[in-house]
Amino acid sequence: MKVAGGQAEDGIVIGNTYDKYGTRNPIARRMVQGFESSLSGLVSKVNPGSIHEVGCGEGYWVMRWLGQDIDARGSDFSTQVIGMAQENARSHGLAPERFAVRSIYDVEPERDSADLIVCCEVMEHLEEPQKALQALQRITTSDLILSVPREPLWRVLNLARGKYVSALGNTPGHLQHWSRRGFISLVSRFFDVAEVVSPLPWTMLHCKPKKRP
Repeated sequence: MKVAGGQAEDGIVIGNTYDKYGTRNPIARRMVQGFESSLSGLVSKVNPGSIHEVGCGEGYWVMRWLGQDIDARGSDFSTQVIGMAQENARSHGLAPERFAVRSIYDVEPERDSADLIVCCEVMEHLEEPQKALQALQRITTSDLILSVPREPLWRVLNLARGKYVSALGNTPGHLQHWSRRGFISLVSRFFDVAEVVSPLPWTMLHCKPKKRP
């Protein structure tokens, strides 16, 4: 699978810095397996007919859900990374049209709503996360899954494996840093948090639209 590998577009790091789903590092592989298990478990609970992954990167999860006969599609702000997603789709015999170039800030309900909205590993890259959550409110009709790195644990683990030492363990492109409690507090202003799971070292939330008084 083609990955961005730390490339940038308009000064913003795009996609995955390395092929985390294909890594041979036993520690990294175990952590990624925990993430995959948590996300797959939440998706199974929702049992959606359709999924829109906002910030889909190179398309790993969209292709996986399509393989499970879920009507999945993805969008990302980056022309380069969507090109990679489309190339990856073609190599798996899937329709490249499942992927579209679109900023999270520009999503619209008529075009972008789905039974389940997934936005994983995106919010930490954004200059305006509150604006992004407001945008997600427009297209979340039933269920939303969000995830972000859990800080400061994320940076501590990076330092422990000798990564990004000069940046004190901060992964390239991470602009926001939330503790588990801090991220729940932020998201709760925009959505009802139905469930919290914590695959090491992430915070993952299953959310619902806020109930009207």
